[in-house]
Amino acid sequence: MRPVDIQPIGEELAVKWEDGSESFINLQLMRRACPCASCAGEKDIMGNLHKGPEATLQPNSFVLAQFGIVGGYGFQPQWADGHNTGIFAFDHLKRLAELPNN
Repeated sequence: MRPVDIQPIGEELAVKWEDGSESFINLQLMRRACPCASCAGEKDIMGNLHKGPEATLQPNSFVLAQFGIVGGYGFQPQWADGHNTGIFAFDHLKRLAELPNN
C-alpha cells in the first residue's frame, strides 16, 4: 500500500494511505527503527550481521528536518542531526504504525 500524503505533526509522522486509512508514527520510534546498514546492520554471504558502532542519539536525532519519497516504494527522512541514509519501505512504515507501543 502506498501513501497519498505524509506530514510531520509534532512528534509524529502522519501518513494517509491510498485506502483512506491513516497512521501516526512516533518519530523517536521511527528513528530507533532506522533500516540503514549503519543502524540496523547488514548480513554478509555467510549470514553474519555487520553494523557500525552504536550511535549516541541526542534530542535533535528525533527531529525530522525534511524528507523525500524514493521511487514508488519508500520514505527517506533527514533528521536534524544529519542522519539521512535510512530508506523506510512503505510496508515498514505501516508495520511501525501498527506496533502496540507506538
